[in-house]
Amino acid sequence: MRQFVLIAHDAPLEPDFSLDDLAGGAGRLDALCRSITASFVTSHGIRENVRTHLVVQDEFTITFAGSDLRRLNPDERSTAALVRNALEHREEAIGALPAEPSPGIELYRRGLADTLAELADDGPVVQLHEDGAPVVDIDAAELESGVFVLSDHRDFTEAEAELLDAHVEQRLRLGPERLHTDQAITVAHHYLDTAGYDRF
Repeated sequence: MRQFVLIAHDAPLEPDFSLDDLAGGAGRLDALCRSITASFVTSHGIRENVRTHLVVQDEFTITFAGSDLRRLNPDERSTAALVRNALEHREEAIGALPAEPSPGIELYRRGLADTLAELADDGPVVQLHEDGAPVVDIDAAELESGVFVLSDHRDFTEAEAELLDAHVEQRLRLGPERLHTDQAITVAHHYLDTAGYDRF
């Protein structure tokens, strides 16, 4: 199981945003939706061995599970509609119990710290960052069940960096150039799909 944790600093907490203004009025939800899509969508298929966790303003975590996910299409608008639908059910998330707005999607009332604590035993927690060690120095097999943490269009805050220092086992970079989050997810998938560029 591969997992991605996406930190959404400005994404809305309320479901009253327009699907026609994702880049402006919805806190760059367009970029986050591209990242969610990149984590799952292949040509004519969905990666079933992936879970992606969208941490919204450190208050809610929306979890997408590829094994059960429905109606995820390769466009920002339909993905944003799934996010908005999840937020419409936020009052149903009570304590540790999630809201379950649609197949393959759960909304939890928890922020980054609790999400990382919940995932800590699933695999190595890896921060993808341009200042990390080269990913090619790591055996791809060690990362196959990794929990990859990425930020949105903003850098990690100081508080997030301190929290990650306590949870992260490795800090890795995917290449010499800085990448958008959705691009980083695509490259990470490719690195693991090819067993570290050894299998094609």
